[in-house]
Amino acid sequence: MENKESQLGVLFTAGAYILWGFLPIYWKLVQSVPAGEILAHRIIWSFIFMLILLAVLKKWRPFVAECKQIVRQKQKLIGITAASLVISINWLVFIWAVNSDHVIQASLGYYINPLVSIVLGMVVLKEKLSKWQLVSFLLAAAGVVNLTVSFGVFPWISIMLALSFGLYGLLKKTVDISAMFGLTIETLIVTPVALIYLANRQIATEAMPELFTSSALLLVGSGVATAVPLLLFASGAKRIPLSMVGFLQYFAPTLMLFIGVFLYGETFTHAHLVSFIIIWTALAIYTISRTKWFHHLQAKKLRSY
Repeated sequence: MENKESQLGVLFTAGAYILWGFLPIYWKLVQSVPAGEILAHRIIWSFIFMLILLAVLKKWRPFVAECKQIVRQKQKLIGITAASLVISINWLVFIWAVNSDHVIQASLGYYINPLVSIVLGMVVLKEKLSKWQLVSFLLAAAGVVNLTVSFGVFPWISIMLALSFGLYGLLKKTVDISAMFGLTIETLIVTPVALIYLANRQIATEAMPELFTSSALLLVGSGVATAVPLLLFASGAKRIPLSMVGFLQYFAPTLMLFIGVFLYGETFTHAHLVSFIIIWTALAIYTISRTKWFHHLQAKKLRSY
């Protein structure tokens, strides 16, 4: 039974990261729509999809109870509001990056995200860095510096994506809530802003909204594209060790990198290759340092002294 649960965990978690990895293709299909408008639709349709899901799964009562509890707890309310704003920024930057032909930079952001999360944990939660975590972070920083020096441009897209997603993860640690309720409340918080934005755009352009076009249908589908990977991840990650989740998370940026280079023909220079090799080395060190085998080896070395 435990083996079956573990297999399901790997399947769901890998599925989530693979779907996230293919998201650039989805956003490219609505490239004609401004990034802000795509974001607004993503928020609104994600919220609507989650409401439908809550109704289908008969989760309304516990959801309402959760909302009441959050309203009563000021710290929890601040935490989930901040998480909502931070993930909205992350979504906007990612959509803009993809539709402005910066898929490679976006992939880099999600490669370095685990290492940024380490530093956030150290600064905010006062967590101690291990020797190998420090080596990993310094190597990743060297990779970013190499890109900056080579092109004379700071990879702000990568840093923004890594930092915003890292902050989102940090904020979620302060709010004990299920993925389903969390996404529903986060999108609920920013849905009024999204509706006002779309209404203002409608007034400014004075154009009738186009219904049943491929772009309109894809924008509606963005709610499903947002919610399904998250729910798969939430279901899968609890069934497998954290080290396995850490390994599977690299599926998404790797797919993004291949999509950027081979599908959309983005420039991948020698400087890119050197930087990515440095960052991949950092990630390999980081991933290995978190395995049980590595901890057992370190303990064995200490006992031998």
